Amino acid sequence: MLTKSIVEPQTYRDAMSRFAGAVHVVTTAGPAGPRGATVIAACSVSDEPPTILVCVNRRSQANDLFVDNGVFALNTLSAHHQELSVAFSGITGLSSEERFRHGSWDTIVSGAPTLSDALAVFDCELIEAKEVATHRVMFGRVVGVRLGESTSPLIYYDRTYRVL
Repeated sequence: MLTKSIVEPQTYRDAMSRFAGAVHVVTTAGPAGPRGATVIAACSVSDEPPTILVCVNRRSQANDLFVDNGVFALNTLSAHHQELSVAFSGITGLSSEERFRHGSWDTIVSGAPTLSDALAVFDCELIEAKEVATHRVMFGRVVGVRLGESTSPLIYYDRTYRVL
């Protein structure tokens, strides 16, 4: 059980802005509908079986679609995807349909939309979702992978995009 911290939320956010992270777009599609969101909070959990985790904000009801559909794809972005990242970030107010007009999309195994020119794509079946504070932590069993060209990754650091 989480308890209230003595660390103020703004101080925490300021410190986390110094945490450089790869930029991804996590996507889903299925009976509940399509959804995509820009995320930085994603990582490998295990390679046997291949498992990843992705965190999405619970405050957006649209993020419930990830759990409702039971599948998601994590698309790792390269330097030229900055505009796509902004489109999926939520700050533009674009609908799901409008977001997917950016980029070239296909599917691999699960039916979740995959970005055809992503650095890497991890196509997943949702195996567990946990609600922790303001976010939902989704664990996915990787059922498909696609490796793109090895180009410069898009990074987010100190509240701005960077290129490695």
